[in-house]
Amino acid sequence: MIAYKPKVKAPNWNLIQDTAKVLQKYHITTVCQESSCPNRTECYSQKSATFMILGDVCTRTCRFCGIKSARYGKSIDISEPKRIAKSVDELGLEYVVLTSVDRDDLSDFGASVFIDTIDAIKDISSTIKVEILTPDFQAKEDILWQIVNSKADKLAHNEETTKRLSKYIRPQSDYERSLKVLEFYAKNFKGKVKSSLMVGLGESQEELIETMYDLYNAGVNELTIGQYLQPSPRHHKVVKYYHPQWFEYIKQVAYKIGFEAVGASQLMRSSYHAKSL
Repeated sequence: MIAYKPKVKAPNWNLIQDTAKVLQKYHITTVCQESSCPNRTECYSQKSATFMILGDVCTRTCRFCGIKSARYGKSIDISEPKRIAKSVDELGLEYVVLTSVDRDDLSDFGASVFIDTIDAIKDISSTIKVEILTPDFQAKEDILWQIVNSKADKLAHNEETTKRLSKYIRPQSDYERSLKVLEFYAKNFKGKVKSSLMVGLGESQEELIETMYDLYNAGVNELTIGQYLQPSPRHHKVVKYYHPQWFEYIKQVAYKIGFEAVGASQLMRSSYHAKSL
């Protein structure tokens, strides 16, 4: 394995601490803080942040993810949507990404909380753009209709990896089901649809490009591709670190396939540069 480990920019600790104070004030969980994302200074400076709703316990156990898992998640907090909206207002955010853990223990898989949070943010200002990165909601069409009819400005759902690796990396999810969700979004939602892939899990380049075609044929407009980094020793090992030049190459491949917007780099994450992608 050739190690081209990504180099992280020095964080702006003053900006991070100021943001953290507001988040703590409203008892808000963000992906940026929870994952100590290396890009969070850049996103905060662009008036953008990613909020994780529905608690911090996931009902699925993916081998790439460091989030806690259990059969049942935490009780729904009905105050969460308004608390997030207040923090968005106080931070002066212009672009918000909402994502969540999987909540297979809920009758609507948490879709209503997504919608309530979008509405609460839009009540603050209709000019704030809201992108939602959703679970697959088990591809239940009645739930997916609620999502496409929401006030979200962009919909996203991550395929994460190639078809061959999907069963092992995401054992409780399904490659084809994710494509079905993305296709439903693309056919019925008026805005853009996005998905993301990780590399370095053991995929071949041919498999990756095949997956990119699957996403494009499902109707996905925007794609991000980033280097997988192992959260802990018990998670799936990094099989390969890709060279920065390779990411530029695969980005051009994605554009040739037909994607309208592509982000590809070692530190690229699904919500990175969300405002400009």
